[in-house]
Amino acid sequence: MQCARSTGLRRHWFWFAALVAVVLGMPTLPASAEAAGTLDRIRQSGKIRLGYRADARPYAYKDDAGNAAGYSVALCELIASQIRSQLGLASLQQEWVPVALEGRYGALQEGSIDLLCGAETATLAKRKVVDFSIPIFPGGVGAMLRSDSSFRLRHILTKGEAAYRPLWRASPAQVIQQQTFAVIPGTTAEGWIDSRSAKLHLSIKVVPVASYDEGVKKILDRSANVFFGDRAILVEAARRSPSSRDLVVLDRHFTTEPVALVLPRGDDDLRLLVDGTLSRLFRSGDIHKTYSIWFGRFDETAAMFFATYGMPE
Repeated sequence: MQCARSTGLRRHWFWFAALVAVVLGMPTLPASAEAAGTLDRIRQSGKIRLGYRADARPYAYKDDAGNAAGYSVALCELIASQIRSQLGLASLQQEWVPVALEGRYGALQEGSIDLLCGAETATLAKRKVVDFSIPIFPGGVGAMLRSDSSFRLRHILTKGEAAYRPLWRASPAQVIQQQTFAVIPGTTAEGWIDSRSAKLHLSIKVVPVASYDEGVKKILDRSANVFFGDRAILVEAARRSPSSRDLVVLDRHFTTEPVALVLPRGDDDLRLLVDGTLSRLFRSGDIHKTYSIWFGRFDETAAMFFATYGMPE
């Protein structure tokens, strides 16, 4: 009986030891084998595919010549140059791929693009499917109205909840519920409107628009009273409009949101290169020129933002 038990134990430990040997002999795979190969894929092909939104000026857009342009595009060009240098390539072809709002993250996940250059707000929910660089701009939701909009409406939106909280459920609420709000579906502006109306128990009318140009059109033709979206894009859209005198973008930021470049999830090597390139640009002060081209005066607030997010070596 004892001999049989000993034989069984030896057999058990033999198979256990064999299993351990097999497991230890297996090659170790990265957490995301597909994502970790981005720089290798670029090295092998000699090409980097840069996705961009064609309708998110001043961050990213297609210019009159059909080329990618904008603040995020300029940063991505700098990153592409750094990738070429770090990989030791004599040249690196840049392929600019316009992406739609709906499929932009899918393009990253399936490898159709290597980096997304646009007006993307970094959120925890989005980080379940993609990754983000360090912030490149202090974004946030803003509001566009007609310049002849009612003083009452503009006052309510400008002063914020703290100024009219005792009356929000009374006359201000009535003013708000009489308005039509335009917003692009799938944006943080849409989520903000939904959360605020739910918290304040307001029933408001929201009309979806496919683009910023369509949102501006609805304000001008009075089919919407307020257009909520990324404030920097709203400012640029109002400035470029032939009817710019009929438009006003409020100074207020309704949210504070870090805008960042978007990377494949789990690609630590690519993210380290991107963040290193941006940090050196921020800390050297060279970001001043690029920022000024697209957003105007580089003030103390902007200087503090880049000093805060530029990581030391």
